[in-house]
Amino acid sequence: MNATVDHVINEIRGAWRFRWIGVAVACVLALTGWVVVFTLPDRYEAFARVFVDTRTALKPALQGLTVDQNVDAQINLVRQSLLAGPELEAIAKEAGVLPDAPLDARARDTIIDKLSSRLTLAVVSAGSQGDDRGVAGTIYNFDYTDVDRARALRVIDILLNTFVERTLGGKREGSENVQKFLETQIKDYEQRLSQAEDRLAAFKKKNAGLMPSEQGGFFAALQSEIDAQKKAETDLAVALSRREELNRQLHGDQVVSAAGTSGSQVNAQGVATGGDTLSRIEETQAKLDELLLKFTDQHPDVIATRAALDELKKRREKELESLKRGDASAVAASGAGNNPVYQSIQLELNKEDVQIAALRSELAQHTQSVAELRNQINSAPQVEAEYQQLNRDYDVNKAEYSALLENYQKARIGEKADNAGSMRFEVVQPPTSPAGPVWPKRGLFIAVVWLGAMGAGLGVAYLLHSLRPLITTEASVQELAGFPIIGVVGIAFPNKAGVDFKRNLVRFSAATAALFVFFVGVLVLNKLGVRLSWHGLHNVVKT
Repeated sequence: MNATVDHVINEIRGAWRFRWIGVAVACVLALTGWVVVFTLPDRYEAFARVFVDTRTALKPALQGLTVDQNVDAQINLVRQSLLAGPELEAIAKEAGVLPDAPLDARARDTIIDKLSSRLTLAVVSAGSQGDDRGVAGTIYNFDYTDVDRARALRVIDILLNTFVERTLGGKREGSENVQKFLETQIKDYEQRLSQAEDRLAAFKKKNAGLMPSEQGGFFAALQSEIDAQKKAETDLAVALSRREELNRQLHGDQVVSAAGTSGSQVNAQGVATGGDTLSRIEETQAKLDELLLKFTDQHPDVIATRAALDELKKRREKELESLKRGDASAVAASGAGNNPVYQSIQLELNKEDVQIAALRSELAQHTQSVAELRNQINSAPQVEAEYQQLNRDYDVNKAEYSALLENYQKARIGEKADNAGSMRFEVVQPPTSPAGPVWPKRGLFIAVVWLGAMGAGLGVAYLLHSLRPLITTEASVQELAGFPIIGVVGIAFPNKAGVDFKRNLVRFSAATAALFVFFVGVLVLNKLGVRLSWHGLHNVVKT
């Protein structure tokens, strides 16, 4: 521990020899640094904040009624264009950043680049800023620093106005461009649609009768007619079979034998007259039986009645044969038409005849249609294909035309919505600039220069000691020589040496204190707003 303390003391004593050189270096560096700090130009900051709400109350009400525009992309495009290119150059000219005198391209680009480097446009979500209105949107922060406070305010003010105007103007311009484009396309497709309608009408007129129906095309129609023809043939065969069966029943023995049940009358000779033959036979037979009870077989009335009965039986046999053949006169003569069974069968038979006639007519029509379609089998498919192609062209043009009209209406509604306030700009903080500069921090820089100068003075003194070392203690001599020290020769005039040391210490302390006082004075000058420039000393009036 003692060795370390001795070593430190030795180093301090060695550096003490060059104290005045260290003080001189500290003074020179401090004065130079303070001059540099006072010559640094002041930079003033101007800033503004604007709130952009792209989802106003009109937004949900117009959902699906307007053409959606990417407003955020439009705003980002404007934001990027304002930070570079012709827009930034125009802002620099209007704000006075570019001088009125003509400049070469390199000098102009240098000024524009410096302007761009000191200009920021930050995007901040409204939610992260604690927006208590419950409105979703975006806050744009504009910030710019310049050596001229008034010019910084002008730059921010111009930038803010340009941002709002370009965004709204770009949105209106985009809507107008969309409408102009849609109008051109609508006229084009309107002409195409008219031409497609004319072609379709001319084709229908030229190929009347060959157009596909709602049920399908040519082959579907042909197959439908073939199926209908087969069905008509089947129905006709069934109807013919039913009519044959009804004829068989109508002319059968059971129905014929049951025919003729109406009453009859008897004439003066005892022969039944009127009514059907079967009834007359029954009545004549009854009369004959009654006569035989009174007379013999040779009685004239018996003979006459028996002859009439034989004649009726013969007639009856002839009538039955005629009924089986379907003779209408026999039906009338026999009275079969009055029989309910006969009448019902005859009615069904008449219905079947009507049905057969209708089916034959239907079959003839389908047969004719099939023949006509088969004759068109080489031309109709081609006509149908052309018709489908024309229909497709017409449908495509009509769909595009309708879609363009719908989008055009949406664009017009969107333009009216923009004028009504579908996007809202609200300046949260107008262009503002603090009275004092934001750079440089001269108080901090002055303190750093003073501390650095003091440290540099100490460093120079210690460096000179390192280059020209001096042994000041017995321990250092013993360590350097490697031999024990027998004795030490003291100072010849110790009192005088002590007085000289104290005098030097006071001088050094006074010089250091003077440097500190000068440091305080520089701080006071900075507080008073004193500045240095190439034109001399001047005072900055704070407003």
